[in-house]
Amino acid sequence: MSQRFADLRRSLNASPWMIAVPVIWLVIVVVVDVAAPPEIHLGPLLVAAPALTASFAGAWTTGLIAFLAVAAQAVIALLRDRDELFSANHQAQIAALVLVGASLVAYCVVRERRERVLSQVRHVSEVAQRLVLRPLPQRIGSLQVASMYLAAEAEARIGGDLYAAARTDHSTRLIIGDVRGKGITAIGDAALALGAFRAAVHQRTSLIGTASFLDESVSWNLGDPVGAEQAQEIFITASFLDIPDEDRPAAMVVCGHPPPLLLRKGHVSEVAPHKPAPPLGVGLLARAEYHAETFELGAGDVLLLFTDGVTEARDRYGNFYPLADRVVAWAGSGPEELLQRISHDLSRHVGGALGDDAALVALQRVPS
Repeated sequence: MSQRFADLRRSLNASPWMIAVPVIWLVIVVVVDVAAPPEIHLGPLLVAAPALTASFAGAWTTGLIAFLAVAAQAVIALLRDRDELFSANHQAQIAALVLVGASLVAYCVVRERRERVLSQVRHVSEVAQRLVLRPLPQRIGSLQVASMYLAAEAEARIGGDLYAAARTDHSTRLIIGDVRGKGITAIGDAALALGAFRAAVHQRTSLIGTASFLDESVSWNLGDPVGAEQAQEIFITASFLDIPDEDRPAAMVVCGHPPPLLLRKGHVSEVAPHKPAPPLGVGLLARAEYHAETFELGAGDVLLLFTDGVTEARDRYGNFYPLADRVVAWAGSGPEELLQRISHDLSRHVGGALGDDAALVALQRVPS
């Protein structure tokens, strides 16, 4: 019982001005009804008070307003004529208010239970996301880093997009990828890819060896009998990067993934691979050949990695989000500011929710 009264107090404290609206409405109806001619009855309008309360408050607050509505109907009957309290008209109105109030309270109870279940599901998904997709630290080696995950569904904040970073002896190695598929299967494949990536870096494999190791791991998992029916439908696009601590060229292996963007001195250019490899997981069909391509990443340069959930986001007219054109205006921003600007602009472009999950990683080489 104490917990229920605590919930009622929290509801009243959370929206005091909103609670005042149905109370004021009850007072207005009572005053006008009493002052009106005998043939005019405004009592049925009292039901609007608990109905309005149910739209923003909980069961106990709604029940309180419903009780006040019934009391207001009784006050109207007493002020008009004491005998009217026992008339069929007022008894019918009071019964209707009790029935409607009870229905609204029951609705609020069901809604609150569903909200608690949804809150628990969100909490579990967020915990699972933190376990599978660990946030990148702001500083890794000689790099300043920012990462962001944008979920298409607010109720399920986890999906198949992935990114990770790991340290080698003299460099920072990164992966960003996207699992083709949805639901639990995509989450499992993303977790597998991230685990294989960390294992490959721990074994001190080369960048090409890391890509090959992940391809074998993903292909082996898709060849499992349980997933054999979906093996032709699920694969992972990914980009691997190795950025030395010293001011030396960075290396990149692209496996069917959108190439990154390089922001340098107010200009934006695409770091397109000359020999891209097929996505991870098609090794069962053809043996992939990987080529590590180098590019310059100087002090102050910003490299933007992203999944196709960003560039394939559409507005209401069906136009794709022009990422390369938009970031030109933000070429002087740091990694964290850049991702925040992209997030806000992308939300405006699609008009709210994304059609697909999206992941972004921005990194900047810090001057020595």
